[in-house]
Amino acid sequence: MTASHGIHTIDTAFQRDHFDAAYLLVEDGRGAFVDCGTSHAVPRLLDAAGQAGLGADAIDWLILTHVHLDHAGGAGALLQRLPNARLLVHPRGAPHMIDPARLIAGATAVYGEAEMARSYGDIVPVPAERVVVAGDGHRLSLAGRELLCIDTPGHARHHLCVWDAASRSWFTGDTFGLSYRELDSAQGAFIVPTSSPVQFDPEAMHVSIERLLAQGPEAMYLTHYGRVQDVARLGADLHVQIDAMTAIARACAGRADRHRALVAALGELYLERARMHGCRLDDAGVLRVLALDIELNAQGLACWLDRVNP
Repeated sequence: MTASHGIHTIDTAFQRDHFDAAYLLVEDGRGAFVDCGTSHAVPRLLDAAGQAGLGADAIDWLILTHVHLDHAGGAGALLQRLPNARLLVHPRGAPHMIDPARLIAGATAVYGEAEMARSYGDIVPVPAERVVVAGDGHRLSLAGRELLCIDTPGHARHHLCVWDAASRSWFTGDTFGLSYRELDSAQGAFIVPTSSPVQFDPEAMHVSIERLLAQGPEAMYLTHYGRVQDVARLGADLHVQIDAMTAIARACAGRADRHRALVAALGELYLERARMHGCRLDDAGVLRVLALDIELNAQGLACWLDRVNP
């Protein structure tokens, strides 16, 4: 766990190390989590709070960037351990936290019951009276430290990002893509958009990225994974890749082997960019790090294609 400006990065250990992060903000003896991973991560989050000198009763907020299970699956289980915390969530996400039945059914249909138990554990409802809905422009205070939430669709329609003026940083969830430390080079971080199913909207994602950059941030805190700087370069990279990904999708439309073609073409796109970036891993290593994301991005692009070309 690392800390800067009272911000602690917590590895939730979802899927593998350094893949899925939650964050703990500490201000004047009070705390807020941003995202929480799955229920399997609850002990890690509580331990992180303890290491930061906070008891469970000193946590005031659990802020969710969105309700995908790798970000929010453990919310109900975590709140059972945090007597004073409230849940802050996008208006579209709040109903799924209060009654997660549809989330559970949808994920189980994709992954199966055994994988759901292995990867996600118990998904516990959050009492409605503990849920605070955060529309665009919502502000909250953590012991006087103001946080601003804005609506950032593109990855999902129930996505928000959180601006922390104290650190001049955004907590971006999946809106500002994903960046794994294994792919860093002398040029800095390597970044890839995430179009995972089912609500990818490239035009909305372009707009959301520009909203984030307009604040002049010093850093972005990504769920996948960690703090990145040089955000203007990374934002430009995301814009280029979003357009390249949608062009790939259109080129694959109508093919009988559409999914296979999408996976192959996305892999080539990211390999080309990784080589340009000077990533230290060989091609097989890069594909190994990005394998799950390539699969999900292919699925997300297919959902988008089916929506725009019914």
